[in-house]
Amino acid sequence: MLNLSAPDLTQHPPRSPRVRLGGYVHLPRLLDKARAVVSGQNGGYAYNCALDQHFFGFTGIDADAMLAAIKAGKSDTEMLAWVRANTKRSPVEIAAWCAWLSSHGPGGSDGHAWFADMIKTNGPARDDVQTFFDLLDLDDYVSYGGKG
Repeated sequence: MLNLSAPDLTQHPPRSPRVRLGGYVHLPRLLDKARAVVSGQNGGYAYNCALDQHFFGFTGIDADAMLAAIKAGKSDTEMLAWVRANTKRSPVEIAAWCAWLSSHGPGGSDGHAWFADMIKTNGPARDDVQTFFDLLDLDDYVSYGGKG
């Protein structure tokens, strides 16, 4: 049985970055990765990666402070209350940021080259992978035995 309070990311991926909590995309995935780091079961998933840093930059929340709150055993509901208590972002700002992050893709030529290589590795016939969210979903699927 899965223990989502201490996810084992060596056995299954974190939630999709598209899943929302309190209106925030990526927050449930970030929480899964943090909980897995705390339990020592993060596999190849990194907490405070570039995508996580977009969340921290937008909210003004410190990554170490969030990890400390996770270590206290807070649930998703409790973590959402904690996030809301530690940021001043309005619902309109959150919606706009989530729309931007959901559509975010590689920037310059180096980013495009890396992105293209990831698609070639995970799903060479795929022409629908355009955003980082698309790429993460594909990579999670392929990493756990799916065929891209």
